[in-house]
Amino acid sequence: MKRLIERSRSVGEVLRWVTQNPGKVSASHYPIALHKLGQLLQQQPGPAMGAGDSRGPAGQVLEQPEFHVLCQAIVSGCAKFDNFSIVNCLYAAAALGLPGESPLVRVLEDESRSRLGRFNQKDVSMVFSSEANNKALEAIFSSQLFYENRQERFIRSMAEWLPRKAENLTPYTMALIAKYVARHRLREPRLLDTIANFLLKRGEQLDSKVIQKLVFPFSRMNYRPSNHGELFPKLEAILEQKAGSSPLATVNILMSMFQLSHFPQTVLHQVFSPGFITNVMSSPYALIVRRYLSLLDAAVELEFREYSGPRLDPRYRVLMFEHALTADEANRKYSYKGLVAEALRQLVGEECYRQDEVLPPGYCTDFLLWINRSGTVLPLSRVPAASRAPPATSPVAMSLRSSVLALTSDLQDFAPVVLSVNDKWHYCQNSDILVGSRAMRDRHLRLLGYCLVQLPYTELEKVSGIEEAKHYLRQKL
Repeated sequence: MKRLIERSRSVGEVLRWVTQNPGKVSASHYPIALHKLGQLLQQQPGPAMGAGDSRGPAGQVLEQPEFHVLCQAIVSGCAKFDNFSIVNCLYAAAALGLPGESPLVRVLEDESRSRLGRFNQKDVSMVFSSEANNKALEAIFSSQLFYENRQERFIRSMAEWLPRKAENLTPYTMALIAKYVARHRLREPRLLDTIANFLLKRGEQLDSKVIQKLVFPFSRMNYRPSNHGELFPKLEAILEQKAGSSPLATVNILMSMFQLSHFPQTVLHQVFSPGFITNVMSSPYALIVRRYLSLLDAAVELEFREYSGPRLDPRYRVLMFEHALTADEANRKYSYKGLVAEALRQLVGEECYRQDEVLPPGYCTDFLLWINRSGTVLPLSRVPAASRAPPATSPVAMSLRSSVLALTSDLQDFAPVVLSVNDKWHYCQNSDILVGSRAMRDRHLRLLGYCLVQLPYTELEKVSGIEEAKHYLRQKL
């Protein structure tokens, strides 16, 4: 049956072999049939096939009764398929252009998701490494199942061949790859440098929304590409021309560059200009852009002192974040924060620290406390109110430099200390390098006068029980 399917010369022939001989068709034959259909459809004239596209020969095939019989056979029997056949069918269905909401794709994804714990790398990677053209890559990286789960073997393989094939990829495909790299915090220099080279060559032809997707992995992984000396000036030039076309994309790109300690002065003149601000305030994404602009403005004050251009009007300043990050909230049950909180409570008492305190310009801290020169943790009642923390609830009146002065003027008596619980998701994958947003937060808090005490998960995972945790914190403090 395998040879008959592979030798078929038409879509109709493939469908006849599979639907008219159900007794001779096994699980392994279904993905072969789907792949063969995809190959034959590519050879037929007509519009390119897209997800949910009902035009041309491809759309007509997907509407044929025989094709529905084939899909129903897979749906009915997939619970008995081996892992490789399941994943292979899912990949073939995506490459064929079946929409994510189709019954076949939904059932295959549900079945795959239920088996993830039993999948090995070969089950998935052999499928995903089988092709590397635009269509195949788009199908891979558009798959929610693949996007949500890191495939180590495929990533190692892709790092080898992507640099050689990047110039033939579309911006859409490269943006999907960049999204996957960022999602899984993959600090793989070959992948990141390939994205950077692609951006350097194609940047002028891309709109801001695509550029922001390609730039984001660099800041996410706290990684300056090897070509940053050429790339960053080119990005500045592009932003100068396109800053107003997509304000949200513009501030996203700027934020990525700021996280990497690169400050494009000319572009800052534009985004802090009255015209840009007026345009933003009348848009549906006004609040999120104001949050980004407020943080950019704070970063200018703290890190780019030589800048003398326009700044954000204090009327528009807001906190970047008003509570813990979404990722931290979602992963709270996996965090070591609870262990540290209980150990700290027993060690110094609840009256000596604040938990989840938000400090201007909008950084959530795990634990904030004050220690005098002799190393004693002070109760809040003994810390002058003006020095406990800058007024996070009043960002309009916020002055970061005055906050620095308020804190540092009292350093001869005590120091404000931030205990930072760095969980696994705060680092790049398989690395001790903090993600860009976390690294910038730490830089800014230090510049504001706080003493940061890092509690990395690699140390906390070795701590067993409250008593050991108290001993660990005592050493840290």
